[in-house]
Amino acid sequence: MLASPTYEDVAAAARRIEGHAHRTPVLTSRTADEELNAQVFFKCENLQRMGAFKFRGAYNALSRFDARQRKGGVVAFSSGNHAQAIALSARLLDIPATIVMPEDAPAAKVAATKGYGGKVVLYNRYTEDREAIGRRLAEEHGMTLIPPYDHPDVIAGQGTAAKELFEEAGQLDALFVCLGGGGLLSGSALAARALSPGCKIYGVEPEAGNDGQQSFRGGAIVHIDTPKTIADGAQTQHLGDYTFEIIRREVDDILTVSDAQLVEGMRFFASRMKLVVEPTGCLGFAAARAMRDQLRGLRVGVILSGGNVDMERFCALLAG
Repeated sequence: MLASPTYEDVAAAARRIEGHAHRTPVLTSRTADEELNAQVFFKCENLQRMGAFKFRGAYNALSRFDARQRKGGVVAFSSGNHAQAIALSARLLDIPATIVMPEDAPAAKVAATKGYGGKVVLYNRYTEDREAIGRRLAEEHGMTLIPPYDHPDVIAGQGTAAKELFEEAGQLDALFVCLGGGGLLSGSALAARALSPGCKIYGVEPEAGNDGQQSFRGGAIVHIDTPKTIADGAQTQHLGDYTFEIIRREVDDILTVSDAQLVEGMRFFASRMKLVVEPTGCLGFAAARAMRDQLRGLRVGVILSGGNVDMERFCALLAG
């Protein structure tokens, strides 16, 4: 087992991805500040390459491949954003990529993954085990498996988003981070503890899939059935060994929000900030809105994790 990542790994990842990943903007909204009676800083990873923070961890991991790994290629499993991130990073680094994706993944994410040159293998997320499929393909074809969150290089890469946020916004009192498998949250926690030690760190999940909350409060990783939620990027069934270790040690609490709250967040970003944010990307802000009484007068960071959503679905959700 590889060593658990530290903030030094996040800093090294930042140097590795510089010039390849976008340094996404940190935006503010007077409307959001007035609603929360706080200063809110949005780290807009929906404007990252391939539309999500996942590019950071994918590029960091693949850039560390040796010659044998580069020749053998990479295999990954993902509901969409990690798939696109691996496919794009592999293309940039001239590495063959195979991606295991659910049959019901958003069409835009499947099309983008193929467009970046990834070979897509489909599976049924409710009846098949994507991790087992990924391991089998790696063994049969000599590829290196890079999971979507439970890998030190992936975690370190994801942590660079929070590192940039703190560098631009300064010390924060609270940080809200979307939680699926925990790569972004654990990497962000490493950055927060190093750059803003007094910052409260909150992970946010959909109500239908609160395995992280159960794990955090129970002290052991909890496995659940694939949750039914519009937050497809957070339809994970469990945290990883690496991510859980960091989350349990560094995070202050895990919160949940409803799908309806996510739609309200999408509507806010579209109407007030002219941003397309996917449902999963709205998790953090939805929780911050629900905690507005506790955030009065504070400096609050929110990571918008991605903006990859089919336009038809985006419009249908907002119209509903």
